[in-house]
Amino acid sequence: MKQISKDMIIGDILQVDKGVIPILMESGMHCLGCPASQGESLEQACAVHGIDVEALTKQINDFLATL
Repeated sequence: MKQISKDMIIGDILQVDKGVIPILMESGMHCLGCPASQGESLEQACAVHGIDVEALTKQINDFLATL
């Protein structure tokens, strides 16, 4: 089973499964293609965007569990 963690780099999370893109976009992360996001952890990105990292990590892992 695929899983992500909050300390993973956004670029690495996108490599796990492209299906997480809509989840990230809906949460408010609209800059997935920007160079900074490719080197930023999910936790760092959530802090910048004011998003609950634990809730988002759970939402992504719940999605990945269905694959």
